[in-house]
Amino acid sequence: MAAVQSLNKQISNYKVSSVLNRDTPSYGKQHLFDGNIETCWNSEQGESQHILVEFAAPVRIHVIRIQFQGGFAGRETQLFDSTRNAKICPLHPEDNNKLQTFVLPDTEQLVTRKRIKIHFASSSDFYGRIIIYALDFVGQVIESDAELEAAASAMPAIDAGGYGGGAEMLGSDSIVIM
Repeated sequence: MAAVQSLNKQISNYKVSSVLNRDTPSYGKQHLFDGNIETCWNSEQGESQHILVEFAAPVRIHVIRIQFQGGFAGRETQLFDSTRNAKICPLHPEDNNKLQTFVLPDTEQLVTRKRIKIHFASSSDFYGRIIIYALDFVGQVIESDAELEAAASAMPAIDAGGYGGGAEMLGSDSIVIM
């Protein structure tokens, strides 16, 4: 079985919904994963911001870590599997500067994914801006066909029941650890 590790080195492409004043050098998406706590991604104002991430290899995501700027945190945040166009689970960020850890529900940790989307339906900021200093995905890289087949056989059967992958049935099973 693959080791649990940061998956950020496996990211092959990523996009954001907007950048404040289109000032990409100062506030662009590259600052999400640069490891520098002095830099950040800052969205433009307006509701419904998002981050779309594509991995070079199939991965199983166990944990997502996000550090917001207090006063500019996501609200009504949802994690999506962009390949399957399905909800994974809600995330419940707190409005503070601390690095927040979101553990995915056990059944979702077994699912192999290539593309995910973090959708912020609203923000704690009056104008709808989101500011993120750090974003990290932790899980397993599925490198061989044998691992991929084992991952597929380990996945529980999920009755979507009109919920786009069953995440709504899980409700708020995501956990916030401070």
